[in-house]
Amino acid sequence: MKLNITSIFVAAALFVACGHDDSFVVKGTINGGAGKMLYVTELAPREQVFIDSVRLDDKGSFQFQYSPKYESFFELHASESDYIMLLPERGEDIELQANIESLETTYEVRGSQGSMLLWQLQNYTNEGNVRLREIVALDKQNKEQFANDEKAYKKAKQVTDSMYWDAYWEQSDYIKHFIEENQGSLATLIALYKPFGPNHPLIDIQRDPSLLSYFDMVLEGLRQRFPDNPHTAHFQLSVEHLQRQYDQYMQRQAAQQQQLTVSVGN
Repeated sequence: MKLNITSIFVAAALFVACGHDDSFVVKGTINGGAGKMLYVTELAPREQVFIDSVRLDDKGSFQFQYSPKYESFFELHASESDYIMLLPERGEDIELQANIESLETTYEVRGSQGSMLLWQLQNYTNEGNVRLREIVALDKQNKEQFANDEKAYKKAKQVTDSMYWDAYWEQSDYIKHFIEENQGSLATLIALYKPFGPNHPLIDIQRDPSLLSYFDMVLEGLRQRFPDNPHTAHFQLSVEHLQRQYDQYMQRQAAQQQQLTVSVGN
């Protein structure tokens, strides 16, 4: 039988291209990280699961391949608090670049739509964090400068407070737009819970219960695209819990209003 060499090369190329249809590959270089370890975890709906560890070579390069059961979030950790979050899909070849001193603020990613969305989100968060540190530093400077002049400090604080809220609302508007533009992506789950600083939610339903509409928007998008994904099921339970809390809040408000009306009438 005569072999068709061209067909063999084509078949080999197809095998290479389709060889990890059920998995994703992450490869890249971490500058300054030669010989160090990266730890891979999955951010599952209810817990963080250790997946594997990867040692960087003498150039800081690495490669990792994994077959996920469903689309989920994966984190590459240099330490407990410094990590890169990825949102890979099966078949993707993801390329990373970062500096070991701060993965979160220096990384770049290509080859994965979901991971690139998270990268864009993180970059904007990083910019907001820089502004917040500048505002906090200015407030500290004002405290020291006006230590013996309370009136002058209060006036200066009005300025820094205004700067804070301007930065907060800018970040909040970005998050809302991100969710609206990317409905159906699991990345919207991360956006939904982004804080400004350590503990000020950008979608703050305690301050404004009407922002529950963004939770509904995220849930609807995930139901349509990932109806059987555990992240969707877990998030639906969270939204239902929040809705019950909101309904109870509205009932209390209505009861208080009714009591006030009766009291005024008497």
